[in-house]
Amino acid sequence: MSLWDPQEVRAHLVAAAAAGHALSYSELLEHLGYGFSRPKMRALCKTLGVVDDEAAARGEPELAVLVVRQSDGLPGQGWWIAGGKAHGYKGQWEGPAAARFIRRLQQKTFDYWAMAEAGASS
Repeated sequence: MSLWDPQEVRAHLVAAAAAGHALSYSELLEHLGYGFSRPKMRALCKTLGVVDDEAAARGEPELAVLVVRQSDGLPGQGWWIAGGKAHGYKGQWEGPAAARFIRRLQQKTFDYWAMAEAGASS
């Protein structure tokens, strides 16, 4: 498993999305066989950008929005700079409004992958 393999990272995120839950940075790193460290988290964030670029090219919803801080269940600063901007979000990156915004985006991703999984199993 590689922290820098977008397909491996994507596979874990698609499984989480189909199950309807987000993953903390440390959970995703653990799934990939790594302990949490800031350098590994930064490397993971770069890979998440690649994963989302590839998803967009396939017409799929973003997956990086599912990777959140353990402390508050929200994505980190890097996501907000790119993802928040892409969605036209101009509010605070923490607090109730941010949480509502993220839940809506996550729900779209959950719904998409739950339907994809249902279609694949029928």
